Amino acid sequence: MEINYPQERRKSRAVKIGDVLIGGGFPIAIQSMTTADTRDVAATIAQINELFEVGADIVRISVLNHDASDSLSKIRAGVTGPIVADIHFQYKLALKAIEAGFDKIRINPGNIGAEWKVREVTKAAKDAGVPIRVGVNSGSLPEDILKKYGHDDPRAFCEAAMREIEVLEDCGFTDTVISVKSSNTVTAYWAYQMLAQKCDYPLHLGITEAGILEAGTIKSSIGIGAMLLTGIGDTIRVSLTADPIHEVRVAKQILKSCALKDEGVEVISCPTCGRCQIDMIPLAESISEKTKHIKTPLKVAVMGCAVNGPGEAAAADVGIAGGDGKGILIKKGEIVKRMTEAELESTLLAEIEAMTGEKTG
Repeated sequence: MEINYPQERRKSRAVKIGDVLIGGGFPIAIQSMTTADTRDVAATIAQINELFEVGADIVRISVLNHDASDSLSKIRAGVTGPIVADIHFQYKLALKAIEAGFDKIRINPGNIGAEWKVREVTKAAKDAGVPIRVGVNSGSLPEDILKKYGHDDPRAFCEAAMREIEVLEDCGFTDTVISVKSSNTVTAYWAYQMLAQKCDYPLHLGITEAGILEAGTIKSSIGIGAMLLTGIGDTIRVSLTADPIHEVRVAKQILKSCALKDEGVEVISCPTCGRCQIDMIPLAESISEKTKHIKTPLKVAVMGCAVNGPGEAAAADVGIAGGDGKGILIKKGEIVKRMTEAELESTLLAEIEAMTGEKTG
């Protein structure tokens, strides 16, 4: 049977968001969104910078009302990375975000109001070189489209997105990013597949309202990962009911698991079974925690089985395998050291430091 793997990512036009380029074959960007009250400038700046520190490429903030918009210039002055203003209903908030120097705005032209308001926003964005993301989700489908298809039909999302794109194009605006997020993973998957065939705008992927940390991580990994593996996607956001730091960490792991991000330590570890003779779970967790900040790409194996462990560890850059009080260090497929079980963690961490030049801890 012949298998046709995607030869390359979907071809999309490039869009510049601050100093980050998305689409056009550029690396897939990770986005997250603040949970701090935008009116609290210090808290919002601190959270934005924290998200950048853990690996976000772009951070979005919600601009709820005019009180929140009064903080935008101060927030812009407090961060250097690309930031996006999330706007609904009030076109003047979009104008204030553009004036404040935000790098992108997220709107639905359909809920901004009269055509002249949309034209005013698009003109200001075009003059300032600010892209617009059109975001269609389960809660923003137009009534006529809902009556035609219902809530969970991917055709509804695709049709709504194309309608919004046409509004911007009629205004002469094409510096656009699109998303069609559903809380239904299957709906989102097929909506993005349909949309990818109808335009060449960059696509922002996500499963909206995915849920709390564990359930949302699984749901987002399945949906976003499936789309990425078909070559679709230029930016991603993992939407979790949790500290947004987790959104960034999960997004990084999704990209690494899809071979789309080569950064940091990847710990592979055996799931344990009756053959395991060392305390594997805390050992693997400890090594993962102490290496999560390292930027150098490195595949690290933590194995506890005398049967499969050595062979599995050989597939990594460096690894350990142990059992019955003893252990070995394996580097590039070769056993380079034997030790006691108690020395496994310290020996592996020391080798990781030597290979990356970065401290574990």
